[in-house]
Amino acid sequence: MATNTVRIRVWDLPTRLFHWVLVCCVIGSYITVKLGGLWMDWHVWLGLVTLGLMAFRLVWGLVGPRYARFSQFLRGPAAAWRYLRGQSAHLAGHNPLGAYSVMALLLSIGFQAVSGLFANDDVLTSGPLAYLSDEWSSTLTGLHKLNEWVMIALIALHVAAILWYRLKRHQDLLGPMIHGDAEVAAEPGAPVQGAQDTWLVRLGAAALAAAIAAGVWWLTTLAPAGGAFY
Repeated sequence: MATNTVRIRVWDLPTRLFHWVLVCCVIGSYITVKLGGLWMDWHVWLGLVTLGLMAFRLVWGLVGPRYARFSQFLRGPAAAWRYLRGQSAHLAGHNPLGAYSVMALLLSIGFQAVSGLFANDDVLTSGPLAYLSDEWSSTLTGLHKLNEWVMIALIALHVAAILWYRLKRHQDLLGPMIHGDAEVAAEPGAPVQGAQDTWLVRLGAAALAAAIAAGVWWLTTLAPAGGAFY
């Protein structure tokens, strides 16, 4: 049966903004930690923004539009294996195999943001919760440094996958994350459903982001007076 190609909205604006702000925060965090010194102030604040972004993505993955939801793209190993062998079609959003890569990356970045709350460099800079336990702070600081290499490896894999799809399958994964739309194949009489991206959805995302920002800011106030949070 012949198929038609249709253009649908895949990534809503809040999801796209999350993605690109996260990219900027991860790059900025890496640069500032390597520069050290007073740049560590920026490293901490970028880490806090990243923490807020990860909290937003967690909630958005439960209540957001169709293709942003975890329930839409998370599948079992069997589904990923069938997709890898070309035995199942994929129309839009994260494919069953790519979903594992995306979740691994989100988990690694999320751990980096959370562990950063407790980390310290034994010189000038510490996370807002480092004061709670010297032992936990020391342990999580070590894991925070170790996880940096895990993040680099996962990011490299993510970029390589985007390039592979572009060069080998002639499929653009980057464009839809910029403008939101993608061309998908649809059989006649079986239209492919696009993601909701109305202003009401965007206002809801903005309210969620504001609430999370307030929560992250509250975390910065928990260190006792005179504590060394920078």
